[in-house]
Amino acid sequence: MKRIFYTAGTLLLLIFLLRFPEEALAASRDGLKLWLNTLFPTLLPFIILTGILIHTGTAEKLLKPLAPVWSHVFGISPSGAYALLLGLLCGYPMGTKITSDLYGCGRISRREAEYLLTFTNHASPVFIYTYLIHICLNDRFHPRLIYGPLILASFLTMVIFRFFVYRNHTKTPDNFSDKKNKEPSAPGVTGTLLDASIMNGFETITRLGGYILLFSILSAFIRHYWSAGEMTEYLFLGALELTTGLHQLARSDLSPVFRYLCSMPMAAFGGVCILAQTKSLLHRDLSVLPYISAKCLNAAITAICALVFLKVV
Repeated sequence: MKRIFYTAGTLLLLIFLLRFPEEALAASRDGLKLWLNTLFPTLLPFIILTGILIHTGTAEKLLKPLAPVWSHVFGISPSGAYALLLGLLCGYPMGTKITSDLYGCGRISRREAEYLLTFTNHASPVFIYTYLIHICLNDRFHPRLIYGPLILASFLTMVIFRFFVYRNHTKTPDNFSDKKNKEPSAPGVTGTLLDASIMNGFETITRLGGYILLFSILSAFIRHYWSAGEMTEYLFLGALELTTGLHQLARSDLSPVFRYLCSMPMAAFGGVCILAQTKSLLHRDLSVLPYISAKCLNAAITAICALVFLKVV
């Protein structure tokens, strides 16, 4: 079934490319522009530098003094806290990338890694401010009406998964690697480790660019043939690819309140494109199901929180 699905989808996109080359070219340019101007310069340095910190164990040492905070508030180890912080600051898909690398290096258990996937992969604060607040909502809403529901919904999602799904996960390190990476010597840091981190960074960022390109063309294909109404089109495009959905929402005639209520769960969910990127970056031992279920729950909670903030705040 998976092979049939991929074959049918590929053929449809190829036909679209041949029949409507101008639309496909415009969509490809938009996707590559997003990748080259935004993801490439912002994520690549972080991927390279975090790779070095993870393999040397430096990140764990820096966050270890606050271990009681990470353990009691979030139920994670200092290494897991590194994935949490970088996921919040850098945005999609850095939370997944770091979590996967930490598990691959034996710094965290499989259970903690899958638990981290439920609340460490978010849209970056910069993306939210520039693209959501400024471009999509035209600065009509105070940032606290945007960041408040997103942060609260993410925290509530974490609480639900911590106490109802992954209770005491840090005390049962199943499948925890017995071969933790030892700190390399100085020559290793400047030589083999640095080269490996750079090549890993370019491989990751190139893979992300390919997903963005394909989903940009797919979004153009859907926009061309969609006839079920504007509202459902915006919601579907947002669920498919976040930036495309927000861009179309910004160009719509919907009221600012409707745009706000539609864009908030979009930003929380991230879209199928981010899901595909997340799946591609996961370690082969980790399941993507916790991430999918958490994102669906997070989007629902965000929609409720947005309504409450709109009425109260």
